[in-house]
Amino acid sequence: MERVANFSEKYLTSLHIPKIIVWTDIVEIIIISFLVYQIFVWVKNTKAWSLLKGVIVILAFLLVAALFRMTTILWIAERIFSLAIVAVVVVLQPELRRALEQLGRKNIFSALLSFDSTKNQEGRFSDKTINDILKATYEMGKVKTGALIVIENNLPLVEYERTGIEVDALLTSQLLINIFEHNTPLHDGAVIIRGNRIISATCYLPLSANTELSKDLGTRHRAGVGISEVTDSLTIIVSEETGRISVAHEGVLIRNVDMDTMREKLILLQNKGADEKKRKKWKGKVKYEKKSHNE
Repeated sequence: MERVANFSEKYLTSLHIPKIIVWTDIVEIIIISFLVYQIFVWVKNTKAWSLLKGVIVILAFLLVAALFRMTTILWIAERIFSLAIVAVVVVLQPELRRALEQLGRKNIFSALLSFDSTKNQEGRFSDKTINDILKATYEMGKVKTGALIVIENNLPLVEYERTGIEVDALLTSQLLINIFEHNTPLHDGAVIIRGNRIISATCYLPLSANTELSKDLGTRHRAGVGISEVTDSLTIIVSEETGRISVAHEGVLIRNVDMDTMREKLILLQNKGADEKKRKKWKGKVKYEKKSHNE
């Protein structure tokens, strides 16, 4: 307790809150707050988010080391600090470049003044989008048209949408069916959906390396499970061999899903304030794969 008191007295008592004297101080606070907010938004939408969490863990460890006067650890941390900054810049170089490019293209005033109340009312996407996804999915299943549809949840899929061809079109069942039609330029790969729009097509997804998945699953199913393992997205897979519909979420694959069950999954994903208990429907005794009794 004495060390904690000494540490607090040494480092925390020197902190002080500056007085706000003129109106320019208020403007300065608003500008700094806006910049900090934009930095956190950028961090959350890139790989920097995982890196930031790791940095926080390291800083907490160094705080403990400083508290208990672990001089050797502090000496090592001091020597590698400058090297660590360079390493972070190198790792995040693509994200930093894209952030500067987006800053040059962004209309700051429209971003500040835009208010979208309908998004909160509809959730992540509208009921029409749910109906169009269901209609397209099960019509493709009837004629055995293979499809891979990824629906974005909380974590952005920007990294994966860049691997495909930009579409950015309002989602309709006809458009989805046409994209996955055989011998069309966009049929190979995955479609990424954000809100009520198809963002990108022919996207490459990471394949799952899970050895517990059934051996009869092909690349399409493994890609669907793979993207669900690294993001919180929901993936719909239509088998080209059997026409059966599968859905993957949080590393769990459910095969041979009927339309009513699929609708429940989409409604659950649509609602931002979904009850956490409902999410347990994804969890079963089998961690990685579920099969319907009808299959």
